Amino acid sequence: MSLLEIDNVTLRFGGVVAVNQVSFSVEEGEVFALVGPNGAGKSTIFNLISRFYDPAEGDIRFEGKSILSRQSHEIAGLGIARTFQNIELFEHATVLQNLLVGRHRHRQGNFMTELLFTPFVRGEERRHRSAVEHVIEFLDLQPYREKMIAGLPYGVRKVVEMGRALAIEPKLLLLDEPASGLSVEETQDVAFWIEDIKKQMGITVLMVEHDMHLVSSVSDRVLALADGKTLALGTPQEVQNDPKVIEAYIGTSDEEERAVA
Repeated sequence: MSLLEIDNVTLRFGGVVAVNQVSFSVEEGEVFALVGPNGAGKSTIFNLISRFYDPAEGDIRFEGKSILSRQSHEIAGLGIARTFQNIELFEHATVLQNLLVGRHRHRQGNFMTELLFTPFVRGEERRHRSAVEHVIEFLDLQPYREKMIAGLPYGVRKVVEMGRALAIEPKLLLLDEPASGLSVEETQDVAFWIEDIKKQMGITVLMVEHDMHLVSSVSDRVLALADGKTLALGTPQEVQNDPKVIEAYIGTSDEEERAVA
C-alpha cells in the first residue's frame, strides 16, 4: 500500500480545468517531485491534499484511507505537514515560538490542566521543547532561536518554515518550492536537509520545485505536469529526456520555425 494515492483527480475553477484526471502514488520513504511550467497544477495538487479544495472527481487516500471527508485543520493530525510558496510565519514571534506552533497536533491537555499548569502539562511542555530543540539543531537554527521572524533574512525564514513543518513530526512532508528565492549555496543546504529528512528522520517527501538541479539530486521519482495533465512519470533522468516534457518547456522545432517565419 502506498503512503499517498492520488486517484484520477480533477479540479475545475468555472470553465478552467486546473487538474485533469491526474493519478500518482507516493511510496513510503521516497522523495517524489512534481515539476512543470507555471500553471501546470502543481501547487493546486498540494492544496487538494491539504483539503483547501474539493476535487470534482477522483479520490485522495493517505495510508489507504480517503481524506476527502477531512477538513483542512485535521490534515496535520493525520501526519501530513507542508510549507508554502509564500512564507506563512508569525512575524512578531521568535523562531522558537514559531516552531512550537508546529507541536499543536501533539498537545493532550485541556483548558483546566493548562490553566492549573499541572505536572502532566509541565512534562508535556518539556517534551515539546525537546522536540523543537532537535529541529533547531538539525537545521542549524541555533543562532536565530530567540530572534523575531520579522528581522530575519528571507533564506532563514524559508528554513524556519521547514522547521515548523518538521516539528509536527509528519509521516509525509509537502515542500512547496523549497528553493524558491534562495542562493546556490542555500539551495545546496536544502538538498542536504531533504536527504537527511528522508534518511535520518524517515519522513516521506512530496515536493513541488522549479530548480531541476535540486529535483535531480534528491528525487527518487518525478511527475511532470502541464496544463493540469500528466506528461511523464519516472526517474529524474527519464522525465527530463521525455519528448513531451521537452516540448512543454521549450516547444517543438516546428514551433520555432513558425516563430522565425
